[in-house]
Amino acid sequence: MRILQVTNKVPYPANDGGAIACMNLTRGFALLGHEVTVLAMNTKKHHTDLSDIPEFVKDWAEFRLVGVPARITFYAAIVNFLFSGKPYNAVRFISKQFARELQRLLTEKNFDIVQLEGLYVCPYIPLIRKYSKAKIVYRAHNIEHEIWDRSAALSKGLKKFYLKVLTRRIRAFEKSFLNQYDLLVPITERDGMLLNKMGNSRPAHVSPTGIDSQVLIPHAKNLEHPSLFHIGSLEWAPNQEGLLWFVEKCWPKILKKFPELKFYIAGRKAPEWLVRRFRAPNIVFMGEIPDAYEFMNSKSIMVVPLFSGSGMRIKIIEGMALGKPIVSTPIGTEGIATQSGKNILIADNEQEFISDIGRLITDKELFHNIGRNAIEYIQEKFDNLALAGALTGFYKKHIE
Repeated sequence: MRILQVTNKVPYPANDGGAIACMNLTRGFALLGHEVTVLAMNTKKHHTDLSDIPEFVKDWAEFRLVGVPARITFYAAIVNFLFSGKPYNAVRFISKQFARELQRLLTEKNFDIVQLEGLYVCPYIPLIRKYSKAKIVYRAHNIEHEIWDRSAALSKGLKKFYLKVLTRRIRAFEKSFLNQYDLLVPITERDGMLLNKMGNSRPAHVSPTGIDSQVLIPHAKNLEHPSLFHIGSLEWAPNQEGLLWFVEKCWPKILKKFPELKFYIAGRKAPEWLVRRFRAPNIVFMGEIPDAYEFMNSKSIMVVPLFSGSGMRIKIIEGMALGKPIVSTPIGTEGIATQSGKNILIADNEQEFISDIGRLITDKELFHNIGRNAIEYIQEKFDNLALAGALTGFYKKHIE
C-alpha cells in the first residue's frame, strides 16, 4: 500500500507522545513493505531541519516538511477569543502554504491511504477529497476537548473561564469533522467508544501506540534503588499540574519517611517558573536528557501523577516495557488495560500515592513482581509490528 501520514508537527525526534505515536507506525508500515510518505508542518516550536533526520529514519519514509509558524501569542489568543468561534489551538495550523504543498503531493503521487495524525489536520479533508481517491483515515490520538475540560476543572478564576470556553469550541470543532473521514483509528478503546457516542458511524479499528522490544531493553546495570523519577514533556499542562500536586502534597511526607530518597524529574522545555517550583529538598531536576531509556533504566520507581489529559500515556507504556514499577492515577492509565497490584499501582489520592510508593520501597517482592508483570503485559499487547500489521489488514479490507 501507499500510505501518506499527515501531521501538524515533525515527528522526529520522537521525544513526545504524538511524535512517538506517529513514528512507530511509520516504522511499522515500512518494515511490512508499504511505501510511506510523511507530510509534516515544520513549526517554530518544533522546528527540525530535514538534514537532522538520520538516513536510517529516511529509509522508512519520504519526509516532506512545510514551514508553518503556528506561533502562540497573547495578542492573537485574545483576538481569537473575542472575534472567532473557532479554537485558537486549531486555527494556528490552518495554512495556505501547507494546503498548497498537500495539493502538490496529492497530484504528484497516488495514495491508497491518507492517515491524518490528530484533530488539527482534519481541516484539510475537503482538499484531500478533491485531489485524491485515497481512503481518508482520522487517527484520533486523544479526545481533544477532554484535555481542556479536565484542565478547566483544575483551574480557577479567569483561567477557568477561558478554558471552559476553549473546551466548548474544541468539542464543536471535533464534532464538525465526525464522519467526514472514511475510517476511524482511535488510539484507545475508550476513545473509540467516546467518539461513537459523539456520533461516529464510520468503520473503526483501535490501534494503540506500539513498542519495539529491540529498542526498549530493560537492564539494572546502574540502578539507583530506591529512587523516584518522572519523565515527560514539561511544556504540557497536564504534566505540570500533576507534578506540582505531587511535589507540594506528597513529596514532603515521603521524604520525611525516607530522608535519603531522591526524586528525579526529566523532560524538555520546562518553563522557568516550573523549574523554580522544583527547587525543593532531594528533588533533582534533569531537564532534557540525551537518552531517555538509559535514564529510565537507571532509576527504580516511576511516578505519573496525572489528573487531566486524554488518550494514551506513552511514557507509561515505555516505563512498563522497561520493567519499571509505576504509581499513577486512574486518568494516567486510561486506555491501557492495566491491573493495579499486578503490573502497576493505581492511586486515587495523596494518601494512596504515599502508601504505594512506600510499599514499593520496602517490599522487594512487590517491587520485582510489578516490574516483571509489566514487561510481560507490554510484550504481549503492544508489539509494534503486530499492531501495524493489524492496522494495515483493516485498511486492506476497505480499499479492496
